[in-house]
Amino acid sequence: MTTAFPDSLVPAHDAVRLRTLYQYDIVNTTAEPIFDDYTAWAAQLFNTPISLISLVDDEYTWFKSVTGAEGIPGLPREESMCSAAILQDAPVVTSDYKPESCRLIKPDVAQAIGLKFYAGAALQMPDGSRIGMLAVIGKEFRTLTGKEAAVLARLAQLVSQTIELRLGYLRGQQEEEWREAQAELADNLDENAALSRYLASRNNGIDFDDDDVAQLIERRLDSVGKVLKRRTTLVA
Repeated sequence: MTTAFPDSLVPAHDAVRLRTLYQYDIVNTTAEPIFDDYTAWAAQLFNTPISLISLVDDEYTWFKSVTGAEGIPGLPREESMCSAAILQDAPVVTSDYKPESCRLIKPDVAQAIGLKFYAGAALQMPDGSRIGMLAVIGKEFRTLTGKEAAVLARLAQLVSQTIELRLGYLRGQQEEEWREAQAELADNLDENAALSRYLASRNNGIDFDDDDVAQLIERRLDSVGKVLKRRTTLVA
C-alpha cells in the first residue's frame, strides 16, 4: 500500500495548526469519559482491538483517549502514524505500518506489538486545521469500504464538534453544564454501543454494505449530531 505523503513530517503551515490546537486547551489533559465513549464505539463499529483519539503537538502525539491499549499517553511525533495522517487531505488515511508505506515515521513501536492496520480520520476544526485523528487500529491487514470510510469520517467530525463544545463551556466557566452535556452525550453513545454489539453479534461483525444496517448506524450518528448542535446553540 502506497500513500503519497509529503516530504516532511512538519509542514510549513504547522505553526498555524499548532496555534489552533493550543486554543482548545486539551493537549496533555486528564482523561474525560466522553472521549472514551467515542473510542469504545469506534472500536466496536470497526471490530478493531484498538481505537484512539490523538492530538498532534509539535514534538509529541498525545492520546486523549485510547481503547484497547490503555496506559499509553502517546508517542513521539516521529513514531506516530497520526502525525503523518494529519498531513493528508483524504477523508480517511490507511496504512499497513510497513516502512515503505510511510517513510515519514518510524513504525518500530507499532511493529513491535504486531499492528498491521491503521485507519484514521482527521479532527478538523472550523479554520481547516487538522489537530489530530480518530483512528482504529488492528493486528490484521484489511481495507475499508467506502461506506466504512464515510462512517469513520463522520465519527471524527462528531469528536471535533465535541472538542469545540468543550471549549465553549470551559471558556464560559460552565463546568456543571459541560458535565451535563457529557452525560447526555454518554447516554446517547451508550445506546449506540448497545446497538453495535447487537449488530455485530448477528454476523460476527457489522456489515456496512447491508442497507438496513447502514441506515441504523447513520441514524445513530445523526442522533449524536443533534445533541451536539442543540448544546452548541445553548452554550453560544
